[in-house]
Amino acid sequence: MSTETQSLALLNTAAFLLCVSFCAYVLSILVFHLKSARSRGGSPDGFDWHIIVPCRNEASVIGDTVRRLLGDFPQATVWCVDDASDDGTLAELAAFTDQPRVHVVQRQLPDARQGKGAALNAAWRRIEQSLPANADRTRVIVGVLDADSRLDPQGPVALSGRQYFGSAQVGAVQVEVRMLQCAPRRYAEPAEVSRWGRLLIRLQDMEFRAPIAAMQSLRRRTGSVAMGGNGQFTRLSLLNEIADQHGTPWHGALLEDFELGLHILLAGGRTEYCPESWVAQEALTRIRPLVRQRTRWAQGSMQCGRYLGRVLRSPRIRNSATLEIAHFLAAPWTQLLGTPIYIACLVVMSYYIDNTMGGLRGWWSSGGWGVPPLVLVFGIGPFALWGIVYRIRCEPQLSIPKALLLGVCHWLYSYAQSVAVWLAFARMVTARTDWQKTARASDPQPAPARAVGRVAVGQTAVGRAAVPAQPRRAQPTRRSGRNDGPRSIRPPRHLSHLAHLTTTPTTDRPAIAHTRK
Repeated sequence: MSTETQSLALLNTAAFLLCVSFCAYVLSILVFHLKSARSRGGSPDGFDWHIIVPCRNEASVIGDTVRRLLGDFPQATVWCVDDASDDGTLAELAAFTDQPRVHVVQRQLPDARQGKGAALNAAWRRIEQSLPANADRTRVIVGVLDADSRLDPQGPVALSGRQYFGSAQVGAVQVEVRMLQCAPRRYAEPAEVSRWGRLLIRLQDMEFRAPIAAMQSLRRRTGSVAMGGNGQFTRLSLLNEIADQHGTPWHGALLEDFELGLHILLAGGRTEYCPESWVAQEALTRIRPLVRQRTRWAQGSMQCGRYLGRVLRSPRIRNSATLEIAHFLAAPWTQLLGTPIYIACLVVMSYYIDNTMGGLRGWWSSGGWGVPPLVLVFGIGPFALWGIVYRIRCEPQLSIPKALLLGVCHWLYSYAQSVAVWLAFARMVTARTDWQKTARASDPQPAPARAVGRVAVGQTAVGRAAVPAQPRRAQPTRRSGRNDGPRSIRPPRHLSHLAHLTTTPTTDRPAIAHTRK
Protein backbone atom coordinates (compact mmCIF):
# COMPACT_ATOMS: atom_id res chain seq x y z
CA MET A 1 0.00 0.00 0.00
CA SER A 2 1.45 3.34 -1.06
CA THR A 3 2.02 6.23 1.31
CA GLU A 4 -0.64 8.21 -0.51
CA THR A 5 -3.21 5.46 -0.02
CA GLN A 6 -2.34 5.13 3.66
CA SER A 7 -2.66 8.88 4.16
CA LEU A 8 -6.06 8.93 2.49
CA ALA A 9 -7.22 5.97 4.58
CA LEU A 10 -6.05 7.69 7.76
CA LEU A 11 -7.77 10.93 6.77
CA ASN A 12 -11.05 9.16 5.98
CA THR A 13 -10.90 7.21 9.25
CA ALA A 14 -10.28 10.35 11.31
CA ALA A 15 -13.16 12.20 9.63
CA PHE A 16 -15.47 9.20 10.07
CA LEU A 17 -14.64 8.81 13.77
CA LEU A 18 -15.19 12.50 14.44
CA CYS A 19 -18.56 12.41 12.68
CA VAL A 20 -19.73 9.23 14.41
CA SER A 21 -18.65 10.39 17.88
CA PHE A 22 -20.42 13.73 17.38
CA CYS A 23 -23.62 12.05 16.17
CA ALA A 24 -23.52 9.59 19.09
CA TYR A 25 -23.19 12.46 21.56
CA VAL A 26 -26.08 14.36 19.96
CA LEU A 27 -28.24 11.23 20.09
CA SER A 28 -27.42 10.60 23.76
CA ILE A 29 -28.25 14.13 24.93
CA LEU A 30 -31.40 14.12 22.80
CA VAL A 31 -32.70 10.92 24.41
CA PHE A 32 -32.15 12.17 27.95
CA HIS A 33 -33.64 15.55 27.09
CA LEU A 34 -36.85 14.11 25.67
CA LYS A 35 -37.21 11.82 28.70
CA SER A 36 -36.66 14.54 31.28
CA ALA A 37 -39.64 15.08 33.60
CA ARG A 38 -40.85 18.21 35.38
CA SER A 39 -40.79 18.57 39.16
CA ARG A 40 -43.02 20.48 41.55
CA GLY A 41 -41.92 23.60 43.33
CA GLY A 42 -41.68 24.46 47.01
CA SER A 43 -41.90 27.39 49.38
CA PRO A 44 -39.23 30.09 48.92
CA ASP A 45 -39.97 31.61 52.35
CA GLY A 46 -37.58 29.24 54.10
CA PHE A 47 -34.56 30.74 52.30
CA ASP A 48 -32.73 34.07 52.35
CA TRP A 49 -32.35 35.13 48.70
CA HIS A 50 -29.59 37.45 47.47
CA ILE A 51 -29.21 38.41 43.79
CA ILE A 52 -25.92 39.78 42.42
CA VAL A 53 -26.14 41.93 39.28
CA PRO A 54 -22.72 42.87 37.84
CA CYS A 55 -22.89 46.27 36.12
CA ARG A 56 -20.33 47.66 33.74
CA ASN A 57 -21.80 50.41 31.58
CA GLU A 58 -25.37 49.17 31.98
CA ALA A 59 -27.21 52.50 32.24
CA SER A 60 -29.57 51.57 29.41
CA VAL A 61 -30.95 48.46 31.15
CA ILE A 62 -30.11 48.34 34.87
CA GLY A 63 -33.00 50.50 36.06
CA ASP A 64 -35.69 48.34 34.48
CA THR A 65 -33.95 45.15 35.63
CA VAL A 66 -33.83 46.22 39.28
CA ARG A 67 -37.43 47.44 39.22
CA ARG A 68 -38.59 44.10 37.83
CA LEU A 69 -36.61 42.19 40.43
CA LEU A 70 -38.18 44.23 43.22
CA GLY A 71 -41.63 43.57 41.85
CA ASP A 72 -41.29 39.93 40.79
CA PHE A 73 -38.95 38.69 43.51
CA PRO A 74 -40.07 40.30 46.81
CA GLN A 75 -38.04 37.85 48.91
CA ALA A 76 -34.71 38.89 47.41
CA THR A 77 -32.05 41.44 48.32
CA VAL A 78 -30.43 42.87 45.19
CA TRP A 79 -26.70 43.63 45.09
CA CYS A 80 -25.62 45.74 42.10
CA VAL A 81 -21.86 45.82 41.49
CA ASP A 82 -20.88 48.97 39.61
CA ASP A 83 -17.57 47.98 37.99
CA ALA A 84 -16.16 51.45 37.27
CA SER A 85 -18.92 52.33 34.79
CA ASP A 86 -18.53 55.59 32.89
CA ASP A 87 -21.95 55.78 31.21
CA GLY A 88 -24.22 56.90 34.06
CA THR A 89 -24.92 53.48 35.58
CA LEU A 90 -24.28 54.80 39.07
CA ALA A 91 -26.74 57.65 38.51
CA GLU A 92 -29.38 55.12 37.43
CA LEU A 93 -28.79 53.11 40.59
CA ALA A 94 -29.15 56.27 42.68
CA ALA A 95 -32.89 56.09 41.98
CA PHE A 96 -33.03 53.15 44.41
CA THR A 97 -31.41 54.95 47.33
CA ASP A 98 -34.56 54.66 49.41
CA GLN A 99 -34.95 50.93 48.72
CA PRO A 100 -33.63 48.90 51.67
CA ARG A 101 -33.51 45.79 49.48
CA VAL A 102 -31.14 47.34 46.93
CA HIS A 103 -27.42 47.69 47.70
CA VAL A 104 -24.65 49.04 45.51
CA VAL A 105 -21.07 47.81 45.64
CA GLN A 106 -18.95 50.39 43.86
CA ARG A 107 -15.58 49.36 42.43
CA GLN A 108 -12.97 51.79 41.21
CA LEU A 109 -9.91 51.50 39.01
CA PRO A 110 -7.33 50.05 39.18
CA ASP A 111 -9.07 47.26 41.12
CA ALA A 112 -12.19 47.38 38.92
CA ARG A 113 -12.69 45.91 35.43
CA GLN A 114 -10.77 42.73 36.16
CA GLY A 115 -13.53 40.51 34.83
CA LYS A 116 -16.91 39.30 35.97
CA GLY A 117 -15.49 36.93 38.58
CA ALA A 118 -13.79 39.75 40.48
CA ALA A 119 -17.04 41.75 40.53
CA LEU A 120 -18.95 38.75 41.88
CA ASN A 121 -16.35 38.22 44.59
CA ALA A 122 -16.78 41.83 45.73
CA ALA A 123 -20.53 41.30 46.15
CA TRP A 124 -19.98 37.95 47.90
CA ARG A 125 -17.82 39.67 50.53
CA ARG A 126 -20.49 42.28 51.15
CA ILE A 127 -23.25 39.67 51.45
CA GLU A 128 -21.19 37.69 53.96
CA GLN A 129 -20.48 40.86 55.96
CA SER A 130 -24.18 41.82 56.01
CA LEU A 131 -25.31 38.61 57.68
CA PRO A 132 -25.28 38.00 61.43
CA ALA A 133 -22.68 35.57 62.66
CA ASN A 134 -25.28 32.99 63.64
CA ALA A 135 -27.12 33.02 60.28
CA ASP A 136 -27.58 29.61 58.66
CA ARG A 137 -25.48 29.99 55.50
CA THR A 138 -26.92 26.78 54.05
CA ARG A 139 -30.29 28.59 53.79
CA VAL A 140 -28.78 31.68 52.14
CA ILE A 141 -29.05 31.42 48.34
CA VAL A 142 -26.87 33.66 46.17
CA GLY A 143 -28.02 34.15 42.57
CA VAL A 144 -26.23 35.80 39.64
CA LEU A 145 -28.13 37.69 36.94
CA ASP A 146 -26.92 39.75 34.01
CA ALA A 147 -27.91 43.40 34.00
CA ASP A 148 -30.25 42.92 31.03
CA SER A 149 -32.06 39.89 32.52
CA ARG A 150 -35.68 39.08 33.26
CA LEU A 151 -36.11 36.38 35.89
CA ASP A 152 -39.17 34.14 35.83
CA PRO A 153 -41.49 35.43 38.61
CA GLN A 154 -42.12 31.81 39.61
CA GLY A 155 -38.38 31.11 39.79
CA PRO A 156 -38.10 31.11 43.61
CA VAL A 157 -40.97 28.64 43.86
CA ALA A 158 -39.37 26.28 41.33
CA LEU A 159 -35.91 26.57 42.91
CA SER A 160 -37.31 25.73 46.34
CA GLY A 161 -38.62 22.36 45.16
CA ARG A 162 -37.43 19.08 46.65
CA GLN A 163 -35.32 18.32 43.59
CA TYR A 164 -33.45 21.58 44.01
CA PHE A 165 -32.73 23.62 47.16
CA GLY A 166 -35.43 21.72 48.99
CA SER A 167 -32.84 18.93 49.08
CA ALA A 168 -29.91 19.44 51.46
CA GLN A 169 -27.62 17.64 48.98
CA VAL A 170 -28.06 20.25 46.24
CA GLY A 171 -25.48 23.02 46.44
CA ALA A 172 -26.15 24.96 43.23
CA VAL A 173 -28.85 25.22 40.56
CA GLN A 174 -28.80 26.61 37.03
CA VAL A 175 -32.12 27.68 35.45
CA GLU A 176 -32.95 27.58 31.75
CA VAL A 177 -31.69 30.53 29.69
CA ARG A 178 -33.88 32.16 27.05
CA MET A 179 -33.48 35.15 24.76
CA LEU A 180 -35.36 38.21 25.95
CA GLN A 181 -36.58 39.15 22.47
CA CYS A 182 -38.31 35.74 22.24
CA ALA A 183 -40.02 36.11 25.63
CA PRO A 184 -43.72 37.04 25.93
CA ARG A 185 -44.55 40.72 25.41
CA ARG A 186 -45.06 41.31 29.12
CA TYR A 187 -41.34 40.59 29.63
CA ALA A 188 -39.83 42.09 26.48
CA GLU A 189 -40.48 45.29 24.62
CA PRO A 190 -40.67 44.97 20.80
CA ALA A 191 -37.69 46.52 19.04
CA GLU A 192 -36.78 47.37 15.47
CA VAL A 193 -34.48 44.59 14.28
CA SER A 194 -33.53 43.55 10.77
CA ARG A 195 -34.59 40.20 9.35
CA TRP A 196 -31.01 38.95 9.76
CA GLY A 197 -31.02 40.14 13.36
CA ARG A 198 -34.31 38.36 14.07
CA LEU A 199 -32.86 35.13 12.69
CA LEU A 200 -29.80 35.44 14.94
CA ILE A 201 -32.06 36.05 17.94
CA ARG A 202 -34.11 32.94 17.18
CA LEU A 203 -30.98 30.82 16.64
CA GLN A 204 -29.56 31.88 20.01
CA ASP A 205 -32.86 31.13 21.71
CA MET A 206 -32.96 27.69 20.10
CA GLU A 207 -29.33 27.05 21.00
CA PHE A 208 -29.93 27.63 24.72
CA ARG A 209 -33.33 25.96 24.95
CA ALA A 210 -32.62 22.91 22.77
CA PRO A 211 -28.99 21.61 22.48
CA ILE A 212 -27.65 23.35 25.60
CA ALA A 213 -30.72 22.36 27.63
CA ALA A 214 -30.27 18.81 26.32
CA MET A 215 -26.62 18.81 27.42
CA GLN A 216 -27.77 19.84 30.88
CA SER A 217 -30.35 17.02 30.86
CA LEU A 218 -27.53 14.55 30.26
CA ARG A 219 -25.46 16.18 32.99
CA ARG A 220 -28.32 15.71 35.46
CA ARG A 221 -27.90 11.97 34.91
CA THR A 222 -24.10 12.02 35.10
CA GLY A 223 -23.95 14.43 38.07
CA SER A 224 -22.02 17.16 36.26
CA VAL A 225 -24.53 19.99 35.66
CA ALA A 226 -22.61 23.12 34.65
CA MET A 227 -23.27 26.61 35.96
CA GLY A 228 -24.03 29.39 33.49
CA GLY A 229 -23.09 33.04 33.68
CA ASN A 230 -26.74 34.06 33.98
CA GLY A 231 -29.33 32.42 36.22
CA GLN A 232 -27.02 30.49 38.55
CA PHE A 233 -27.95 30.05 42.23
CA THR A 234 -25.59 28.72 44.93
CA ARG A 235 -25.73 28.19 48.68
CA LEU A 236 -23.60 30.75 50.50
CA SER A 237 -22.16 28.00 52.70
CA LEU A 238 -20.69 26.34 49.62
CA LEU A 239 -19.27 29.61 48.27
CA ASN A 240 -17.61 30.13 51.67
CA GLU A 241 -16.18 26.61 51.60
CA ILE A 242 -14.64 27.22 48.18
CA ALA A 243 -13.27 30.57 49.39
CA ASP A 244 -11.71 28.89 52.44
CA GLN A 245 -9.76 26.61 50.11
CA HIS A 246 -8.95 28.98 47.25
CA GLY A 247 -9.34 32.54 48.59
CA THR A 248 -12.48 33.49 46.62
CA PRO A 249 -15.47 31.61 45.16
CA TRP A 250 -14.94 32.88 41.60
CA HIS A 251 -11.56 32.75 39.91
CA GLY A 252 -9.68 34.14 36.95
CA ALA A 253 -10.98 32.05 34.03
CA LEU A 254 -12.96 33.84 31.33
CA LEU A 255 -15.54 31.06 31.81
CA GLU A 256 -15.93 31.83 35.51
CA ASP A 257 -19.36 30.20 35.70
CA PHE A 258 -18.19 26.78 34.52
CA GLU A 259 -15.11 27.15 36.72
CA LEU A 260 -17.35 27.74 39.76
CA GLY A 261 -19.34 24.60 38.89
CA LEU A 262 -16.13 22.57 38.83
CA HIS A 263 -15.14 23.89 42.25
CA ILE A 264 -18.58 22.99 43.61
CA LEU A 265 -18.24 19.43 42.35
CA LEU A 266 -14.67 19.16 43.64
CA ALA A 267 -15.92 20.34 47.05
CA GLY A 268 -18.45 17.51 47.10
CA GLY A 269 -21.49 19.65 46.25
CA ARG A 270 -24.25 18.58 43.90
CA THR A 271 -25.32 20.77 40.99
CA GLU A 272 -28.74 20.70 39.35
CA TYR A 273 -30.47 22.09 36.27
CA CYS A 274 -33.96 23.56 36.62
CA PRO A 275 -35.92 23.59 33.33
CA GLU A 276 -39.08 24.54 35.22
CA SER A 277 -37.81 28.11 35.55
CA TRP A 278 -35.92 30.47 33.29
CA VAL A 279 -34.02 33.71 32.95
CA ALA A 280 -34.31 35.76 29.75
CA GLN A 281 -31.34 37.77 28.48
CA GLU A 282 -30.83 40.08 25.54
CA ALA A 283 -29.71 38.28 22.39
CA LEU A 284 -27.07 39.65 20.05
CA THR A 285 -28.21 40.83 16.64
CA ARG A 286 -24.87 40.99 14.81
CA ILE A 287 -22.28 38.34 14.00
CA ARG A 288 -19.21 40.28 15.12
CA PRO A 289 -20.19 40.69 18.80
CA LEU A 290 -21.51 37.10 18.75
CA VAL A 291 -18.14 35.76 17.61
CA ARG A 292 -16.39 37.95 20.20
CA GLN A 293 -18.64 36.54 22.92
CA ARG A 294 -18.09 32.93 21.82
CA THR A 295 -14.35 33.52 21.56
CA ARG A 296 -14.34 34.52 25.22
CA TRP A 297 -16.33 31.42 26.12
CA ALA A 298 -14.06 29.12 24.10
CA GLN A 299 -10.93 30.61 25.65
CA GLY A 300 -12.46 30.24 29.10
CA SER A 301 -13.15 26.57 28.37
CA MET A 302 -9.53 26.10 27.31
CA GLN A 303 -8.36 27.79 30.52
CA CYS A 304 -10.51 25.41 32.59
CA GLY A 305 -8.58 22.51 31.10
CA ARG A 306 -6.11 22.94 33.97
CA TYR A 307 -8.71 21.39 36.27
CA LEU A 308 -8.91 18.12 34.33
CA GLY A 309 -6.24 16.42 36.43
CA ARG A 310 -8.01 17.34 39.66
CA VAL A 311 -11.31 16.11 38.26
CA LEU A 312 -9.77 12.78 37.25
CA ARG A 313 -8.25 12.29 40.70
CA SER A 314 -11.20 13.51 42.76
CA PRO A 315 -12.96 10.78 44.77
CA ARG A 316 -16.00 13.09 45.10
CA ILE A 317 -16.81 13.12 41.37
CA ARG A 318 -18.26 9.91 40.01
CA ASN A 319 -16.97 8.28 36.82
CA SER A 320 -19.89 9.33 34.60
CA ALA A 321 -19.44 12.96 35.62
CA THR A 322 -15.69 12.74 35.03
CA LEU A 323 -16.24 11.46 31.49
CA GLU A 324 -18.76 14.20 30.69
CA ILE A 325 -16.52 16.95 32.07
CA ALA A 326 -13.54 15.57 30.15
CA HIS A 327 -15.64 15.58 26.98
CA PHE A 328 -16.63 19.21 27.52
CA LEU A 329 -13.07 20.33 28.23
CA ALA A 330 -11.82 18.47 25.15
CA ALA A 331 -14.50 19.95 22.86
CA PRO A 332 -12.62 23.12 21.75
CA TRP A 333 -9.47 21.11 21.10
CA THR A 334 -11.47 18.55 19.12
CA GLN A 335 -12.86 21.39 17.02
CA LEU A 336 -9.32 22.60 16.39
CA LEU A 337 -8.38 19.09 15.26
CA GLY A 338 -11.48 18.65 13.15
CA THR A 339 -11.07 21.84 11.13
CA PRO A 340 -7.90 20.80 9.23
CA ILE A 341 -9.25 17.25 8.82
CA TYR A 342 -12.45 18.44 7.16
CA ILE A 343 -10.59 21.00 5.05
CA ALA A 344 -8.19 18.26 3.93
CA CYS A 345 -11.18 16.09 2.96
CA LEU A 346 -12.55 18.93 0.82
CA VAL A 347 -9.15 19.44 -0.82
CA VAL A 348 -8.83 15.72 -1.62
CA MET A 349 -12.37 15.60 -3.00
CA SER A 350 -11.69 18.65 -5.18
CA TYR A 351 -8.50 17.00 -6.41
CA TYR A 352 -10.37 13.85 -7.47
CA ILE A 353 -13.13 15.87 -9.14
CA ASP A 354 -10.53 17.79 -11.10
CA ASN A 355 -8.58 14.69 -12.13
CA THR A 356 -11.45 12.34 -12.88
CA MET A 357 -12.22 11.81 -16.57
CA GLY A 358 -15.32 13.83 -17.36
CA GLY A 359 -14.78 16.22 -14.48
CA LEU A 360 -17.63 16.69 -12.03
CA ARG A 361 -20.04 14.53 -14.05
CA GLY A 362 -17.56 11.67 -14.26
CA TRP A 363 -16.75 11.90 -10.55
CA TRP A 364 -20.48 11.89 -9.71
CA SER A 365 -21.24 8.84 -11.81
CA SER A 366 -18.23 6.93 -10.47
CA GLY A 367 -19.42 7.10 -6.85
CA GLY A 368 -19.33 10.76 -5.91
CA TRP A 369 -23.13 10.73 -5.63
CA GLY A 370 -22.71 9.12 -2.21
CA VAL A 371 -21.06 12.19 -0.69
CA PRO A 372 -24.15 14.48 -0.36
CA PRO A 373 -26.14 11.88 1.65
CA LEU A 374 -23.17 11.50 4.00
CA VAL A 375 -22.97 15.27 4.44
CA LEU A 376 -26.70 15.40 5.07
CA VAL A 377 -26.67 12.60 7.68
CA PHE A 378 -23.42 13.33 9.50
CA GLY A 379 -23.02 17.06 8.86
CA ILE A 380 -26.36 18.84 8.57
CA GLY A 381 -28.63 16.30 10.28
CA PRO A 382 -27.27 16.54 13.86
CA PHE A 383 -27.82 20.31 13.77
CA ALA A 384 -31.08 20.39 11.81
CA LEU A 385 -32.93 18.05 14.16
CA TRP A 386 -32.75 20.67 16.93
CA GLY A 387 -35.21 22.77 14.95
CA ILE A 388 -37.82 20.03 15.40
CA VAL A 389 -36.89 19.53 19.08
CA TYR A 390 -37.20 23.29 19.63
CA ARG A 391 -40.67 23.23 18.07
CA ILE A 392 -41.82 20.24 20.15
CA ARG A 393 -40.42 21.37 23.51
CA CYS A 394 -40.47 25.16 23.32
CA GLU A 395 -42.24 26.84 20.40
CA PRO A 396 -45.19 24.74 19.15
CA GLN A 397 -46.50 27.66 17.10
CA LEU A 398 -43.61 27.17 14.63
CA SER A 399 -44.57 25.25 11.51
CA ILE A 400 -42.62 22.11 10.66
CA PRO A 401 -41.04 23.66 7.50
CA LYS A 402 -39.93 26.72 9.51
CA ALA A 403 -38.53 24.48 12.26
CA LEU A 404 -36.56 22.46 9.70
CA LEU A 405 -35.28 25.65 8.05
CA LEU A 406 -34.26 26.96 11.46
CA GLY A 407 -32.37 23.73 12.06
CA VAL A 408 -30.48 24.06 8.77
CA CYS A 409 -29.63 27.65 9.68
CA HIS A 410 -28.34 26.30 13.00
CA TRP A 411 -25.86 24.20 11.01
CA LEU A 412 -24.53 27.33 9.30
CA TYR A 413 -24.66 29.24 12.59
CA SER A 414 -22.37 26.61 14.16
CA TYR A 415 -19.50 27.78 11.96
CA ALA A 416 -19.34 30.97 14.04
CA GLN A 417 -18.28 28.74 16.93
CA SER A 418 -15.57 27.18 14.76
CA VAL A 419 -14.20 30.63 13.98
CA ALA A 420 -14.39 31.55 17.67
CA VAL A 421 -12.39 28.48 18.70
CA TRP A 422 -9.51 29.42 16.42
CA LEU A 423 -9.58 33.02 17.64
CA ALA A 424 -9.54 31.73 21.22
CA PHE A 425 -6.59 29.49 20.41
CA ALA A 426 -4.72 32.45 18.93
CA ARG A 427 -5.38 34.42 22.11
CA MET A 428 -4.10 31.52 24.20
CA VAL A 429 -0.92 31.29 22.12
CA THR A 430 -0.30 35.04 22.44
CA ALA A 431 -1.15 34.97 26.18
CA ARG A 432 -4.02 37.44 25.83
CA THR A 433 -6.49 37.23 28.71
CA ASP A 434 -8.19 40.63 28.45
CA TRP A 435 -11.94 40.64 29.07
CA GLN A 436 -14.19 42.60 26.72
CA LYS A 437 -17.80 43.35 27.61
CA THR A 438 -20.24 42.42 24.88
CA ALA A 439 -21.87 45.66 23.76
CA ARG A 440 -25.59 45.82 23.03
CA ALA A 441 -27.44 48.07 20.61
CA SER A 442 -29.17 50.01 23.38
CA ASP A 443 -25.97 50.98 25.19
CA PRO A 444 -25.29 54.74 25.21
CA GLN A 445 -21.96 56.29 24.42
CA PRO A 446 -19.78 56.66 27.53
CA ALA A 447 -19.98 60.18 28.89
CA PRO A 448 -17.40 62.07 30.94
CA ALA A 449 -17.65 61.52 34.68
CA ARG A 450 -20.02 63.99 36.34
CA ALA A 451 -20.26 65.14 39.90
CA VAL A 452 -22.56 62.89 41.90
CA GLY A 453 -21.62 63.94 45.40
CA ARG A 454 -18.89 62.85 47.69
CA VAL A 455 -18.63 59.08 48.04
CA ALA A 456 -16.65 57.78 50.97
CA VAL A 457 -15.82 54.21 51.87
CA GLY A 458 -15.98 53.02 55.46
CA GLN A 459 -16.19 49.75 57.33
CA THR A 460 -19.94 49.44 57.89
CA ALA A 461 -21.14 45.94 57.07
CA VAL A 462 -24.25 46.77 55.04
CA GLY A 463 -24.56 49.45 52.39
CA ARG A 464 -26.88 50.61 49.66
CA ALA A 465 -26.91 53.14 46.85
CA ALA A 466 -26.33 56.57 48.31
CA VAL A 467 -25.46 58.69 45.30
CA PRO A 468 -27.61 61.76 44.62
CA ALA A 469 -29.84 61.37 41.60
CA GLN A 470 -28.91 63.39 38.53
CA PRO A 471 -31.20 64.64 35.77
CA ARG A 472 -31.20 62.20 32.89
CA ARG A 473 -29.87 63.42 29.61
CA ALA A 474 -30.49 61.96 26.21
CA GLN A 475 -27.37 60.28 24.89
CA PRO A 476 -26.54 58.97 21.42
CA THR A 477 -27.00 55.28 20.74
CA ARG A 478 -23.88 53.19 20.48
CA ARG A 479 -23.54 50.70 17.68
CA SER A 480 -23.82 47.06 18.67
CA GLY A 481 -20.45 45.39 18.59
CA ARG A 482 -18.44 48.40 19.67
CA ASN A 483 -15.11 47.43 21.20
CA ASP A 484 -14.79 48.80 24.71
CA GLY A 485 -11.10 48.04 24.69
CA PRO A 486 -9.09 45.34 26.44
CA ARG A 487 -9.13 45.07 30.19
CA SER A 488 -6.47 43.00 31.87
CA ILE A 489 -7.66 40.25 34.17
CA ARG A 490 -5.59 39.89 37.30
CA PRO A 491 -6.12 37.72 40.33
CA PRO A 492 -7.70 39.60 43.27
CA ARG A 493 -4.92 41.07 45.38
CA HIS A 494 -6.94 41.63 48.53
CA LEU A 495 -9.89 40.15 50.36
CA SER A 496 -11.84 43.42 50.25
CA HIS A 497 -12.08 46.13 47.63
CA LEU A 498 -14.86 48.36 48.89
CA ALA A 499 -17.16 48.65 51.85
CA HIS A 500 -20.21 50.77 52.79
CA LEU A 501 -21.13 53.71 50.58
CA THR A 502 -22.18 56.95 52.28
CA THR A 503 -22.80 60.41 50.88
CA THR A 504 -21.57 63.78 52.04
CA PRO A 505 -22.75 66.31 49.42
CA THR A 506 -20.16 68.96 50.24
CA THR A 507 -18.02 68.79 47.13
CA ASP A 508 -18.57 68.67 43.41
CA ARG A 509 -16.10 65.79 42.87
CA PRO A 510 -16.43 62.16 44.02
CA ALA A 511 -13.71 61.19 46.48
CA ILE A 512 -13.08 57.45 46.86
CA ALA A 513 -11.24 56.01 49.84
CA HIS A 514 -10.22 52.37 49.57
CA THR A 515 -10.08 50.06 52.53
CA ARG A 516 -7.99 46.93 52.04
CA LYS A 517 -7.37 43.95 54.21
